Amino acid sequence: MKQLEIQREGIDTLFGTQDENLRRIERAFGVELSARGGTVTISGTDGAAEGVAEHLLSELSELLTLGHRFRPHEIETAIRVLEEEPTTSLVEFFRGDGILAKARRVVSPRSLNQQRYLQAMIDHDIVISVGPAGTGKTYLAVAMAAAAMAEKSVRRIILCRPAVEAGEKLGFLPGDLADKVNPYLRPLYDSLYDLIGFDQVSKMMERGTIEVAPLAFMRGRTLNDSFIILDEAQNTTGEQMKMFLTRMGFSSKVVINGDLTQTDLPSERRSGLAQAREVLAGVEGISFVQFTRRDVVRHRLVQRIVAAYDRFDERKRSREVRSLATETI
Repeated sequence: MKQLEIQREGIDTLFGTQDENLRRIERAFGVELSARGGTVTISGTDGAAEGVAEHLLSELSELLTLGHRFRPHEIETAIRVLEEEPTTSLVEFFRGDGILAKARRVVSPRSLNQQRYLQAMIDHDIVISVGPAGTGKTYLAVAMAAAAMAEKSVRRIILCRPAVEAGEKLGFLPGDLADKVNPYLRPLYDSLYDLIGFDQVSKMMERGTIEVAPLAFMRGRTLNDSFIILDEAQNTTGEQMKMFLTRMGFSSKVVINGDLTQTDLPSERRSGLAQAREVLAGVEGISFVQFTRRDVVRHRLVQRIVAAYDRFDERKRSREVRSLATETI
């Protein structure tokens, strides 16, 4: 049994309505928590679990002392982080400075990999992130781009993605070229509107400080003083990826996102994203971030769906290996 004194000011945001956050911690670590005023008693049959729960509450108390007021999702984020790495400093995780602090005013990481992703975008000129849907790859990149623009470290934000999924024809869509292309770029617009606001985005697009365009429109350009994001990169070919990477100019940052399990290219075409990971491995100045289903931060069912598909794909690969072995014999 352990006892811990919690900073009293702001303690309601830590405990939650009817101590709901304490109940979350109990379920996560298999301990029992009881609170009387600012004193929390931790008890359980597993000493290691008690220790993690004590570390969690101690770090959260220090954040209260520093003036942090917890938003509803942040306790769950803290639990997720310590489940992954029990010795993590939550004070460092929740409090950034400089450009990271500006990004965190509008969005905050909800896993260690998301935190590493944000830091990678600060420390490196090119970041390539790969992982399943719902891990925040695009959203966090747009947030960091907006923060870089606010700090005046870049003059433009450029977002692009392959405009046509493999096997689909623009000609079947009504309207002119812009009307045909825009539906494929809608997820990028959604992130911009959510993070910056519709009116502000509209003004910035009119001035040319924000540009949303299909990947094909990048050919022949040199992009200086820009924050450039390529989304859905698993649907690029090797040639397209090389073309995109060589558009980078001075004082620019490039972020490339994709999910290799959702490649829509014909089976005989290798994804440019997969090729880039192989070709660029070890190149100085480029950071690779690998997300997993543990980083999915959408509805809990999304995480379960991703896990179910991973298990299905693994069983399928096992059957194919066994079938090939049988044929060989």
